[in-house]
Amino acid sequence: MSLRVTFLGTGGAVPTTERAPSALFVNREGDRLLFDCGEGTQRGMMRHGTGFGIDHLFVSHLHGDHVLGIPGLVQTLGFNDREDPLTIHCPPGTGDDLHDLVHAVGHDPAFRIRIDEVSPGGVALDADGYEVRAFETVHRTVSQGYVLEEDDRPGRFDRPKAEELGVPVGPKFGRLHAGEPVEAEDGSTVEPDQVVGPPRPGRKFVYTADTRPRENTVEAAADADLLVHDATFADDMADRARDTAHSTGREAGSIAERADAKRLALVHISSRYAADASPIRRDAREAFSGECLLPDDGDLFEVPFPDADG
Repeated sequence: MSLRVTFLGTGGAVPTTERAPSALFVNREGDRLLFDCGEGTQRGMMRHGTGFGIDHLFVSHLHGDHVLGIPGLVQTLGFNDREDPLTIHCPPGTGDDLHDLVHAVGHDPAFRIRIDEVSPGGVALDADGYEVRAFETVHRTVSQGYVLEEDDRPGRFDRPKAEELGVPVGPKFGRLHAGEPVEAEDGSTVEPDQVVGPPRPGRKFVYTADTRPRENTVEAAADADLLVHDATFADDMADRARDTAHSTGREAGSIAERADAKRLALVHISSRYAADASPIRRDAREAFSGECLLPDDGDLFEVPFPDADG
């Protein structure tokens, strides 16, 4: 079951020729989710092959570099004869402004748009096999990040044990794995816990958008398989990061380390690092012992299951 993250926009407030403003596309087994939609997002979707068929858009906050791509994307979806509704999830108190943005220049969308204000701690999307919930972040306006967390998976099936207990090879294996007792060849009952191990965790993806480092993020990102964190500046610009309510690479690395995240992706890279953003990753690696990514626009990352190497 796939969980693919495409980094459509990894830049800060000022775009560069290499990095567009914030946008992140997630494909979870055919469910297509967009996190933020900065200017030019629809072009990135075309260029990097994600397609336009998003089901939900999750907005972190209403700064331009995170939302100015919405009117153009909505119009393009209409030009492509979209009929399905689109749900835009956003922080509390921002719904009216988002409505106005969607209807910019007097445009009325050709399909229904539902704007859903979700408070930190609330579930924005309760889907089959996973949920997306919001958590509070600290920026210069009301803001929040999002956690996509999958349900636990069934434990590993012990086929040799099942055969030893007299379960015939075939459909009964699947029924046992699904939690249903079955009858063995000798008429005895075989219970699932005799041949199925303990439940295994699903995957966890966390997106902070713009934020100062904070304890709440550590809690939200606990054991994340991929944490995508604001890393606007290198450590020598820590004062600037504090003044603008962003994070440095080292601060992002420290959050990931404390959260025991397995992987960290550094995004919202300031345009001052257009020539070389490696100092941000260097600082993050000094604070974080896991895998540290500095994605470019268009990079695709397949999030593995926690026990993929087990």
